[in-house]
Amino acid sequence: MKYLSGLILGIAAVSVFAQDAAVYRCGNEYTNAVKDAKEAKARGCKLVEGGNVSVIQGARPNGASPAPVRAPAPPRSDGVEQRARDSDARMILESELKKAETRQAELLKEYNGGEPEKQGGEARNYQKYLDRVAELKASIARNDSDIAGLKRELARLPPARATP
Repeated sequence: MKYLSGLILGIAAVSVFAQDAAVYRCGNEYTNAVKDAKEAKARGCKLVEGGNVSVIQGARPNGASPAPVRAPAPPRSDGVEQRARDSDARMILESELKKAETRQAELLKEYNGGEPEKQGGEARNYQKYLDRVAELKASIARNDSDIAGLKRELARLPPARATP
């Protein structure tokens, strides 16, 4: 009988302890280390009510912090391969720049200094015309930005070498 009453008291103590230990969620962290509601509010924690929360701490070897993850280094290549890649990149960028400059010339011609010719139903619907003018202006600005970006990329590449 003594053992049974001791067991019942032990179970009651554990259940009372479990009820007193409030679990808080502070961002992505769950903790019962918060002392009172004021501290929880100050830290931005919210009381977790309802279901049970099981938290398993991850083990770190030798108590060290995790090592930073680094991106793998690009494969090393000899000078000939690198020059070939740079040459290919330069050709691609130059062709893209030529296309963008051609498109810019077309857009500027169509824009006609802010007064493009009216098309189709734009004679009767002035708002449609204004929308097209605004769209042209935005396209010109976007294309101008693309041209500047392509020129920057070309400037970053090593100068082109003459092939023997």
